[in-house]
Amino acid sequence: MGSGNKQLSVVLFGSYDAGLHPRVAVLRDGLEANGKDVRELNAPLGLTTADKVAAASSARRAIGFLLATARSWMKLIRHRRGIGRPDVVVVGYLGHLDVHLAALLFPRSVVVLDYLVGLSDTMRDRGLGRSWLQRLLGAADRAATARADLVVVDTSHHRETLPAAARHKAVVVPVGATSEWAPIEPVYRSGALRVVFFGLYTPLQGAPVIGKAISLLAGRDDIRFTMVGSGQDLDRTKQAASGSPNVEWLDWVDSRELPALVAGHDVCLGIFDTGDKAMRVVPTKVYQGLAAGCAVVTGDTPAARSDLDGAAVLVEPGNPEALADTLADLCDDHEALVAARAAAETRSARFAPAPATKILAYRLGELVPGSSEPVEPLTS
Repeated sequence: MGSGNKQLSVVLFGSYDAGLHPRVAVLRDGLEANGKDVRELNAPLGLTTADKVAAASSARRAIGFLLATARSWMKLIRHRRGIGRPDVVVVGYLGHLDVHLAALLFPRSVVVLDYLVGLSDTMRDRGLGRSWLQRLLGAADRAATARADLVVVDTSHHRETLPAAARHKAVVVPVGATSEWAPIEPVYRSGALRVVFFGLYTPLQGAPVIGKAISLLAGRDDIRFTMVGSGQDLDRTKQAASGSPNVEWLDWVDSRELPALVAGHDVCLGIFDTGDKAMRVVPTKVYQGLAAGCAVVTGDTPAARSDLDGAAVLVEPGNPEALADTLADLCDDHEALVAARAAAETRSARFAPAPATKILAYRLGELVPGSSEPVEPLTS
């Protein structure tokens, strides 16, 4: 550390839930690894993403959401005094409201918003496209990004969807995977190809495409599927699988056990929807699958092509025949499977917390006068 410089202090702030959405843990671990003094001021809402989406279509759910937000904010305000004056406050996902409280409680700090999704975009993805609601949520998106000094997005394609006034202050930080996934030793075994999917069955994930591919491969008892999770599209996915005997359905797996379960498979499936949002995101499960040493098969989207750098096997989105053919090829060609897994394991290192957040650490060093010498960015 050079003379006159100080270690930059960062507070992760808000109603985020790192257990449900590990992205904030990637930011925390990465900023610490890049030399920042990181603390947390966190009061989780206690609501799932489905609960928050439901609040947009039900008055009763909306009241529940507002009450949960009020309880969270009271805790945040009560504990604010013990935090002092950090150089930077990073508002975790989903912080569209929290960012306004952060700016009020820490008026002299740089406020950073981790903007993984737009509210209006999410409502369209969930099929809740009423015009007045879209306008309201669009206004909330613009207000949140306007309030922040720096806006963090997960892909360059997502950055282009930001309100025009916010694009100049955006920085791209891939979602990445937490350190719990990295130390896992991948398991290589002969025999049936083991394929895993895990998630919330949101429309973005295109899980019914996987269900249809399972049905197309029902005659291949050397390809076995594990489908983990529940949500909006689970019933459609099961119907599409047509009762195939080669799949095990698990409602959920504890997050502490999930890394080992995924690492016990050869292939981890990503997302296969054809919507606009699917074209510009690379979800958490893709990075986690890479870190677990699986061959990752996901939709061939602009974001996947530009951000994964060959780390995954890409197939046409929305095409179950293409997905089934790809899985059959990986089952029949052991060398191709080993090569895909090796590529995933090698390239996943760049998505670990420290390298993934290096560009963010650099930008923060630029914004805070007198902080440590900024580290060199890996990407722009």
